[in-house]
Amino acid sequence: MEDFENEVPQEVKLVVTEEMRSYFYDMSKWARFLSVVGFVVSAFLTLSSFGIGAAITANPAMLNQLGPLASIGATGITIFYLLLALLFFYPSLLLLRFSAKGKQGVLFGDQENLNDAIANVKSLFKFWGILTIVLLVSYFLLILAVAVSVGVK
Repeated sequence: MEDFENEVPQEVKLVVTEEMRSYFYDMSKWARFLSVVGFVVSAFLTLSSFGIGAAITANPAMLNQLGPLASIGATGITIFYLLLALLFFYPSLLLLRFSAKGKQGVLFGDQENLNDAIANVKSLFKFWGILTIVLLVSYFLLILAVAVSVGVK
């Protein structure tokens, strides 16, 4: 038992096979495609945010058609759409970085680029995980608020 406790831990070596490199290269191509689509969606949302804000300002009757969103006004809707655009932009940027670094790391056997690519994927999952937690908590609070308001009446 004492021998096991006194042993010096050995460094773990992982082997990247050709099959894994092929998968990584394919992932990089799909990540680039998804990042470009995300950037396009983000650009459309940004353009739409200013277009909708201007349309509402020019025609206040449109504000009445928005229902509950009418209370935030044209500026609020513009900010809401800009936030949505940012929510699409950041993960798309991480995917683009992953794609570029991953492809270079696999093609040239560059460990540093491969490490950076994996770090970008980690950041992407962390972003979506935090966003998922925020949405779940928001849904829970919304359900709780509805239940309390129904119970109060």
